[in-house]
Amino acid sequence: MTTQTNAQTAPKEKVVLAYSGGLDTSVMVKWLQTEKNLDVIAICGNVGQDAEDLEWVKQKAYDLGAIYAESLDMREEYAEEILTKAIAANGMYEDTYPLLSALSRPLIVKHLVDIAHKHGAKYVAHGCTGKGNDQVRFDTSIAALDPNLIVLAPVREWDLLTREQEMEWAAEHGVPVPTTAAKPYSIDDNLWGRAIECGVLEDPMNEPPADIWTMTVDPTEAPDEPEYFTVGFEAGKPVSLNGEQMPLLDLIIKMNELCGKHGFGRIDLIEDRVVGIKSHEVYECPASLALIKMHHDLETMCFDRNTIIYKHDVDQKWSTLVYDGMWYSQLKEALDAFCASTQKFVTGEVRAKLYKGSLTIVGRQSPYAIYDYNLATYGDEDTFDRSASAGFIKLYSLELQTWSRKQGPGSQLK
Repeated sequence: MTTQTNAQTAPKEKVVLAYSGGLDTSVMVKWLQTEKNLDVIAICGNVGQDAEDLEWVKQKAYDLGAIYAESLDMREEYAEEILTKAIAANGMYEDTYPLLSALSRPLIVKHLVDIAHKHGAKYVAHGCTGKGNDQVRFDTSIAALDPNLIVLAPVREWDLLTREQEMEWAAEHGVPVPTTAAKPYSIDDNLWGRAIECGVLEDPMNEPPADIWTMTVDPTEAPDEPEYFTVGFEAGKPVSLNGEQMPLLDLIIKMNELCGKHGFGRIDLIEDRVVGIKSHEVYECPASLALIKMHHDLETMCFDRNTIIYKHDVDQKWSTLVYDGMWYSQLKEALDAFCASTQKFVTGEVRAKLYKGSLTIVGRQSPYAIYDYNLATYGDEDTFDRSASAGFIKLYSLELQTWSRKQGPGSQLK
């Protein structure tokens, strides 16, 4: 009898759930309780999505029976610890769009793992589907930070295959369900921008509908006059806007508003997912696209030719690793160190012009610029020694001459 009582009163195992407050993760709170017999700890991370105050998410989790819930404001940490590295590496996936969801996941996972340790949880759960990239990023990051934690991904194993089935299950189990129609798109947003897919976008020939865009105005309706602005950098980090010093978080928020007002930051592309399929994705990245473009421009002012060429390859490898969920990996850490070493002298200002959906860089200056006016000018201040050119070119082309005489066009002249 004593043994039976102990079994009945034994504490349940705990699971830490990445919780957004939406239909999927709300169903998961109950599903993990009823199907897995787990106590749920629900954690919502604010990385700059639309709603700044996410306390309602915390309360909703408690209402659903979570034993603990927390809404964490990660925006400053996201900017200072994650986005600074993304800027240093000019983080553009396939040279096309600023990494977005792939940057927020490692930070969210870090907090999930920390909370799992704090509460003695054996499991960590997320709401990613079995078809997307985020499942890879969550799983690999958890594995890297604590290989002993067990990952649960309910969407990969439950038989609720449609939104309607989820809503029916929710109604049966007392989970509040939305009364409005389902959104036609899948959207993920954070401080660095918005990612949109599904719906009519699944046909790559369809132009994104006007209601997709929320951060940028239609370029045809943008102001008729261009607007100039200047971003200041110190050691590769954006630190000022139009001469006003400010934290990176504030600067990004202001840049999103400024660039969005002029319709800049829209991207429409075919993307290669980690899981082996192509998808039609639309991104809205006003601040991130502008800052990366301006940062890279300043690098060209401060780097020598070989560093520019080599770092482009490093940037692309860094971006692919992060996209593929390898934020916590040996090679990515090494590439971070390389990028950090190159940023020592990336200090100065970049000036740009916004107009009708475009951003044009119109000026740059740096106290560490390798650009030398006296060497570049064709005016009276010219100090370039033209007399050295003939000897340089003779030696530079010597191997071509030797090849030509033996194997190339010159060998046909004998």
